[in-house]
Amino acid sequence: MPASRASHAVGAHRYIPGVMPETAATLETVEEPSIADQSSHVPSQNGMSRSNEHVAIPAARQSGNGRSISVPEIALDVSRRELVGDARSIPLADCSVDLVATSPPYWRKRDYGVRDQIGQEATPQEYVKAMLECLSEWRRVLRPTGSVFLNIGDTFHNRRLAGIPARVEAAAADDGWIIRNRIIWAKESGMPDPAKNRLASRHEYVIHLVISHDYYYDLYGYSQFIGNGANPGDVWHINPRRHMGDHLAPFPTEIAERAIRLACPRRVCAACGAPRRRIVERTRELDPSRPQARRAMELAEAAELSDAHIAAIQATGVSDAGKALRVQNGTGRNTARVKELAAEAKLALGGYFREFTFPRRVTAGWTSCRCKKRTEPGLVLDPFMGTGTTLDTALSLDRSAVGIDLVLPDA
Repeated sequence: MPASRASHAVGAHRYIPGVMPETAATLETVEEPSIADQSSHVPSQNGMSRSNEHVAIPAARQSGNGRSISVPEIALDVSRRELVGDARSIPLADCSVDLVATSPPYWRKRDYGVRDQIGQEATPQEYVKAMLECLSEWRRVLRPTGSVFLNIGDTFHNRRLAGIPARVEAAAADDGWIIRNRIIWAKESGMPDPAKNRLASRHEYVIHLVISHDYYYDLYGYSQFIGNGANPGDVWHINPRRHMGDHLAPFPTEIAERAIRLACPRRVCAACGAPRRRIVERTRELDPSRPQARRAMELAEAAELSDAHIAAIQATGVSDAGKALRVQNGTGRNTARVKELAAEAKLALGGYFREFTFPRRVTAGWTSCRCKKRTEPGLVLDPFMGTGTTLDTALSLDRSAVGIDLVLPDA
């Protein structure tokens, strides 16, 4: 995808923190600071710049038990910056980025006619070396909880497949990166392929890399968005949209959105950078569209099973393995009382008790850190910005964004 991309830099922008996300155990009201108290000025980092600011007032809501639960979906203070620069030398501070989501120029595909561009190296080995230089710089700016989603395609050269994605992935792993997923971007359609002795290429790769096993990941929120089970899988069926603009290789909005929803937190602590992670809890609610689940709920209601009974079933599971630590003792085994409750529930439900081991889950809150400072939006970086699709998508999802490219596109 694009080699030559461009830049804007933001001038002044305000930070309007939302109510501090709390842990599920300690949800309490937090007074909202005034806009005046939180305003700040960030100077432009480049003389050639444009700015974009989007601000909205945050809010909080009351839970059913009267506790205040933060609503980060409403707290917007996002900013957009576009900077002229090289993907191998990012003008950002160490540990300041939550997600790198990008698509570098593919090897030997298009010559953008820009000095120092990546993609026109003489050999695959030289291209991989350039990409490792990029990854090394991105590791510097990533927070320990950050991720890289790298969309990269392959190239046929001298009538053979170069194996570029595999080469880059293997080199990154050798350099200390943790490879979490090799996502297949599957396309039902694509550019016409004149080849008569091989199949047309209809997929690319999105490689998910991290630097720590404690990376931020919102699988629950992503699954709710995709709507295809608890874990939708690593094959993304996304057809490229017809693009009538000047850019030769636009980055699909859908890929950027999926990466951001999965791996960029909505809010992070402005002091330590810790992400606010979603707290997901199981309920006693089942899917009423399923006959077995509907019958299980009817039996539970008829037997007047309490929440404690349902929690005991979920703790013991089908084999009494004991997974819910909140109703276990310190040995990792379920207490006698939990086993007693589970036995009562299973007697009332018969074989339908299994339905309650897979209940609906809900967002109960958001974690907090010990700093007790204001929060700010998660930051997405696209070091091969192109037309700015990733930046636009980040802003639409209430994240801040920075784009880097060698050339500033026309306004």
